Amino acid sequence: METAPLKSFATSARTELLREVGARLTSVLAPGSSERVERPSIVASLEDAITEAGGGEAGRKHVIDRAAYMWFNRIVALRFMDANGYTGIGVVSPATDQVGQPEVLAVAKRGQIDGEVVRPAEAATIFGLLSGTVLPSPGGEAQAEAYALLLTSYCRFWNRAMPSMFEAEGDFSELLIPGNLLAEGSVLDRACSVLSAEVCEDVEVIGWLYQFYISERKDEVFAGFKKNEKAGAEEIPAATQLFTPHWIVRYLAENSIGRLWMLNHPNSTLIERMDYYIEPVDEENDFLRIDSPEEITVIDPACGSGHMLTYAFDLLYAIYEEEGYAPSSIPTLILEKNLRGTEIDQRAGALASFALSMKAASKRKRFLKEAVAPRIQVLEPIVFRPDELDFLASGAGDREAEEAFWNMFEHADTFGSLIQADPSMVASASLRLRMLDGAGDMLVEETLDKAKRVITQAEYLLPGYSVVIANPPYMGSKQMNDLLSRFMKETFPEGKSDLFAGFVIRCLSLLARDGLAGFMTPFVWMFIKSYEALRRRIIERKRIVSLIQLEYSGFEGATVPICTYVLQNGHSEVAGSFVRLSDFVGPAVQGPTALKIIEDDKATRRGASTSGMEEHLFRVSSSSFTTIPGSPIVYWLSEKMRATFNEGRNLGEIAELLVGLRTGDNARFLRFWWEVDQQRTMLQCSSLTEAKISGRRWFPYNKGGSFRRWYGNHEYVVNWENDGREIEEGLAKRYPYLVPAGQSVVRGQGRACYFSPSVSWSDISSGEAAFRRYPAGFIHDSTGHSGFSDLSTLDQVSLLMNSSFSAIALQVLAPTMHFHIGYVGQVPIPRGIEEISTERLDRLVINSKSDWDSAETSWGFRWSPLVAISRDGLPS
Repeated sequence: METAPLKSFATSARTELLREVGARLTSVLAPGSSERVERPSIVASLEDAITEAGGGEAGRKHVIDRAAYMWFNRIVALRFMDANGYTGIGVVSPATDQVGQPEVLAVAKRGQIDGEVVRPAEAATIFGLLSGTVLPSPGGEAQAEAYALLLTSYCRFWNRAMPSMFEAEGDFSELLIPGNLLAEGSVLDRACSVLSAEVCEDVEVIGWLYQFYISERKDEVFAGFKKNEKAGAEEIPAATQLFTPHWIVRYLAENSIGRLWMLNHPNSTLIERMDYYIEPVDEENDFLRIDSPEEITVIDPACGSGHMLTYAFDLLYAIYEEEGYAPSSIPTLILEKNLRGTEIDQRAGALASFALSMKAASKRKRFLKEAVAPRIQVLEPIVFRPDELDFLASGAGDREAEEAFWNMFEHADTFGSLIQADPSMVASASLRLRMLDGAGDMLVEETLDKAKRVITQAEYLLPGYSVVIANPPYMGSKQMNDLLSRFMKETFPEGKSDLFAGFVIRCLSLLARDGLAGFMTPFVWMFIKSYEALRRRIIERKRIVSLIQLEYSGFEGATVPICTYVLQNGHSEVAGSFVRLSDFVGPAVQGPTALKIIEDDKATRRGASTSGMEEHLFRVSSSSFTTIPGSPIVYWLSEKMRATFNEGRNLGEIAELLVGLRTGDNARFLRFWWEVDQQRTMLQCSSLTEAKISGRRWFPYNKGGSFRRWYGNHEYVVNWENDGREIEEGLAKRYPYLVPAGQSVVRGQGRACYFSPSVSWSDISSGEAAFRRYPAGFIHDSTGHSGFSDLSTLDQVSLLMNSSFSAIALQVLAPTMHFHIGYVGQVPIPRGIEEISTERLDRLVINSKSDWDSAETSWGFRWSPLVAISRDGLPS
C-alpha cells in the first residue's frame, strides 16, 4: 500500500479539523448562541467536558482535539463504507462516476431522503434549507447546514451497529461538526480522492491513517523526552503508537493461531495459505489441545487500530470454513467466540472495532443490519469513593484486598493491560454484585454501573487465552513518569527497563498452559544485561518457538532495532526456529527476504531445490543459551563456539582486568603531550615510586581512543605530580560523599598497576573492539580499559583478542557499543593458549608503531614517510 498520500492527507486533515472544530466551539459557547437556546443540555455537557479536562484553555484544547479526531474517524469510516457499498448511498462520497457534492445531499436536493435514517422534523428542516423556506443561522450557509443535518443523522443511524465509532444522539460532538465540509479541497473532498475504491479494498488503511494522524503529536512527545519530560496517560498513546507491517502480522498470526490449529489438525489445508508459517521439524506433543475453532480464544492486549485482529479474523474465517460452518454464521462466531482486544486510547479502540466490523461486513453484507459489537474494551479509569466501597464491601472478606480490587483501574489510562485481575476476586465480586440492588437510588445505581464496568474490564484480563498477539508499547524507564516507573518496578521487576518487557511478562500470564504468544518488540531483550532476568525467565520457564531478527535499520518508523517472535507458555527442549535478516539492509527487503528463507526451508525438508537462503534459518534449543554468560539469544553461533563458553577459563581468570583512573576533571588534569613543558614530562616511567621521586608533572595517559590494533593512541599526558595529589584533592572537593574519611579516592582505581605493561582497549567502539599492547610507562583511564599479566601472557592475549574468534565472542558478550571489563573478561580462552606462537606479534606491533610514528602528533615521529621515499626510493 502506498502510504505517502495517506500521510499527507491525515496530517493536513488534523490541522484543518482542529481549526474548524475550534471555530465551532467558540461559536457554540458564545453568549446568546443559537445552540444555547435550542440545545441547552448538550451545550452544558460540552462545558462539563471542558471542566473535566482541566478547564480553561487546556480543557478547551483537549475537547477540540477529541472532537476533531472523532470527526476524522467518522469521515474516514463513512468514506470506507461508501467505497465498499455498505451505506447504500454516498454519505460523504459523490455518486459513482460523479464528482462534487456527496450523493446524499444531491439526492436530497431532488426531494429524496431516507426516512429510516432521517427523522421527519429534521427532513423538513433539510428540505426547507435547500428550498429557501428555512433560513440558515446568522453567518451560516443553507447547503452546509442541510448537509450537517444529513451527516449527523447518518452518524446516529450507524450508532446502532457501531456505537464506538458513531456516538449516540446528544453527544456534544454534534455541535462541533466542521463548517467547511462542502468546500473544494476540504477534508471530505480529499478523503474521497485519497481513499479511492482500490485503497478501501483493504481495511489496513484505517491503521495507517491512525498512525499518520497522531504523528505530529508523537513528534511533540518525543521532543519533550529530549527535554527530560516524562510520559503519563496523555502522552503514552502517541508515544507508543507504531503500526505493524503486514508481513509481520502474518508471521505472528500464522505461527500462533495457525500453528495451534495445524498441531491439532495436521491434515488441515490451512497450511496452503500460510506463507510465513515455519513448520515444526519433528513431531511435537506438548501443545494446547483444540477440537473446535470456537475454542480458540485470541487477545491483543494493546490492540491499537486492530491490525493484528483483522488478519486473525481472516485466518479464523478460513478455519471455520474448512470445518464446514455456514458462511453466514462465521463472522458473528468469530467476534463472539474468538477475538478480544484491549486498549487505553478510545480513538484507537473505536478504529479497531470498526475494522473488525468491516471485516465481518466483507464476508456477510447483512452483518451491519444484525451487527454484533466486536469485543474491543477500552480500559477506562474507574475509582470509588469511601462510601461506595462501604456499599460494595462483602463484610466477610479481606477489606483491604476488596478495596484494591474495586480500585485496580484507577490508573487504567496509564497501566492498561498490565493491570492483573485475580480470577477468584473477579468471581466473588461478580457474585456480590448480583446480590446488590440499587432500589431506584440514582447514586447507588451509578455505583453499581461503575462496579459492573470494573468486572467487565477485569474479565478481559483473566488468564486462559489460547493465543496472545501484540505489538506492545515501547517506552524506556527514563521516559516513564513516577507513577508508571514505580508500578513497573513493583509489579514487573524483570521487565522494568521498558514497557514492552513488562507486556511480554503480562501477556504470558494471560495464556492457558501451552498457549502461544506472538510479539513484535525491540530486540535489545535478546542481548543486553538489563534484560538478563527476562531472558532467563523465558529460557527456563517458556519456549521460543520461532523468532525473526530484523536488520538493524529494517523497520521504517521505529527508533530501535526490531525482532518478532512466538513464545509457548510451557518449557520444552524442542528446538526453536530462528531467522536472521542481519545481512539484508533496509525495510523494503525484510518481508520478502524472510518469506524466501521460510520457503527455502520448506523446500529443503521436502527435498526440492532452493536458492540457498535456508542457511539464514537456525534451529536451536533455548536451553543452549544458558551456557553463555548472561544467556544472550545468540542462535547463530555454531555448537562448537557455544561449547567454548562452557570449557576452560575466561580472560578475567588469566589476566587482571582493571578500570583505570577517573580524574573527575579531564579539562584540568589532561593535556595533549605536545601542549606541555617537555622538561616537566616523563615519557618513560616504570613505577609509582619512580614517578614520585622524579619530581615531574606530566606522565603518559592511556585514554582509549580510536580504533587501532596492536599499537597507538599515545596522545595524552596526565598531571600525576606528587602521586596525583591535585587529582586527589579535586575529587575530594568535588565528590565529598564518595570519599571515606582518611582514604584515597584514587587508590582503588587500578593504581597498583599504573606504569605497568598492558593489553588495552577502548570502552566504546561503533564496530569491533581493537586491542593494543602498551609498554611500561602509562597510567590508564577509566575509558582505556587494561589487562595486566606477565609479558608472555600479554602477548598471547593480544593475539587472541584481535582474532576473529574473539570478535565473534564479543558480539555475543558485548552487544552494544560499550566494551566494559565485565563483558571482555568473560571471553572464553580456549585450551592451549600457552602454546600460541607470538612470533608474528613483534612484526605486527612494529608495523603498527611505524604507522603511528609516521604522524607528527606522535612523540616517536622522526620524519615523514614521503621524506624517506624521496631519500631512499620506494621502501622495500
